[in-house]
Amino acid sequence: MINRMIDTLTAGLCAARTSYMHGKRWIGSNQSCQVKGRRRQMKLIGKLARAGALTASLAALPGANTGLVHAAATSAEATLGVPVKVGNLEITGAFTKAMLPGQPVGGGYLTIKNSGTADDVLVSASSPAAAAVELHEMAMQGEVMKMRRLDDGIVIPAGQTVKLSPGGLHLMFLKVKEPFKQGAIVPVTLTFRAAGNVDAAFPVEAAGPGQPARN
Repeated sequence: MINRMIDTLTAGLCAARTSYMHGKRWIGSNQSCQVKGRRRQMKLIGKLARAGALTASLAALPGANTGLVHAAATSAEATLGVPVKVGNLEITGAFTKAMLPGQPVGGGYLTIKNSGTADDVLVSASSPAAAAVELHEMAMQGEVMKMRRLDDGIVIPAGQTVKLSPGGLHLMFLKVKEPFKQGAIVPVTLTFRAAGNVDAAFPVEAAGPGQPARN
């Protein structure tokens, strides 16, 4: 999606430049303009992404009202780790891990910051990549580590940050349609009691050393 957006914008800019320079001395073809322009666009988008300003900057580019830039910006946010915001909540650091062939379940992890003055609750999650997504917690019970489902959701206290991470709170993808592969993106819809629904993307990272393809 990003590559298509860059090609479209570059072609449009070069066509405009060709029209503007018509009748004037200009060395270089439209094709060379597009090659050079694409390189400049790639560098610019890389810098903007690292600065966390990708969506706003793309929206200001020509063609933003076509929907192409909006879709590309959404895709870029998912893959480049730009924070996702809904209401007073900010979601960052979402990821999952690669799975073994035939592995039916996987874990999902993220960080949720509540900058509001009232608590919110992550009540559920869903994904087209799995038959169901549940909220779980790993915790010690005596000398045994056990996992339990959190039917009442996960509270995100006002002014605090809650981290879902391996060995603690996490999402559990059940009956996945196919094992997650490193480099892929797993789309997830999170539902909060107050903030409502928000879509987030979970990049699939390599399985941890010593624990291949476990979540």
